[in-house]
Amino acid sequence: MNKEALEKLQRRSVRVLTAGQVLSGFGLGSTLSIGALLAEHISGTASWSGAAATFSTLGAAAWAIPLSRIAYRAGRRKSLATGAALAISGAGFVILAAATMQLWILLLGLFLLGAGSATGLQARFAATDLPSSKTKGKDLSMVVWATTFGAVIGPNLFGPGEVLGNALGMPSMTGPFLITITAQALATFTFWFGLRPDPLLVAMQAEVKTNQPVAKRSFGAAFATLKANPKAGYAVAVISLSHMVMVSVMSMTPVHMEHHGAVLALVGFTISIHIAGMYAFSPIFGWLSDKLGKITTVLIGQAILIAALLVAGLGADSFTSVGVGLFLLGLGWSAATVSGSALLAESVPLDQKTNVQGVSDSTMMLAGALGGAVSGSILAAGAFLGLNMAALAPVCIALAITGLAIRKQNA
Repeated sequence: MNKEALEKLQRRSVRVLTAGQVLSGFGLGSTLSIGALLAEHISGTASWSGAAATFSTLGAAAWAIPLSRIAYRAGRRKSLATGAALAISGAGFVILAAATMQLWILLLGLFLLGAGSATGLQARFAATDLPSSKTKGKDLSMVVWATTFGAVIGPNLFGPGEVLGNALGMPSMTGPFLITITAQALATFTFWFGLRPDPLLVAMQAEVKTNQPVAKRSFGAAFATLKANPKAGYAVAVISLSHMVMVSVMSMTPVHMEHHGAVLALVGFTISIHIAGMYAFSPIFGWLSDKLGKITTVLIGQAILIAALLVAGLGADSFTSVGVGLFLLGLGWSAATVSGSALLAESVPLDQKTNVQGVSDSTMMLAGALGGAVSGSILAAGAFLGLNMAALAPVCIALAITGLAIRKQNA
């Protein structure tokens, strides 16, 4: 395939990935915010509310590796479509759990819904598969940005979704998951029929034509690649730590607000503001990472995360302060994730890209699962202020390793 054809395919692939991300985004808010409320409702205690984030992020971590292996064997088209289809089954189990009041079914559903998150994460790397693109940070950030539409609108459909669910006789708080099922079904079809020819398969065919040996795909090979490429290892670390901060605070915000008398519509609006911060400004951070440097943009993200935790924690009794803090939390996550992902994409060879990408996404989600696992207990013990102050610890670690990375870079 000549250069002109590669450029054309790259533009088409980014458009398809963008459309798929718009649709996939509709399920993001429902997974964690409504899932946390359902976990508390079914279990009867706030301590289990953190399980929503834990199991959805564990699911994303678990599915990241097999989905990346599917991508390597059969291309992005089948991998992304498979992930979206798994999310559909997860939403169905969530509805069943609410109908039967069985916590284990809810946790299973959230685990399967994690495949949707893994799909969204993989899609951002798919935008950098073809060797034709000279602006990897820009293309990657545009796919991340595309999630804004569905992700911001989705939480604001909590109210209408609940009205629809009530009209259909569904269990309380499960109506929004009908929207998740519909959106993920459309995303499945978009990926399946839109990514033809498959950008990753085209890139891999070009690699084979250069007579380069095919590298081994395994955990050991991925970690060996990260060890051989310190910048890639650093990128995985800061992405994971930033995600831990975001998940731990965001997942407990609906519970905190409900305890303070917030209605479901206000909870949905707050989450939509947070998600707008996560995705709407990603092109700016993609541009900054290309202009100022990836590590500098990571530092900007950590500074924003500190501001977010202080605003949300110290203003815990004010819904306005919590909303501003959640917006900043999403903004800091975006800066760190976009710049870290762009750094990772440019730091590893193509023959290890899906392998390392799967390990990176899995590590990121495991970090989020850890944050979600302890957030419920921290909220119960130290309230929302205590949770936000505890979340400063991963930020300090990220700043420390960034300082080491800068020192090595300047050495």
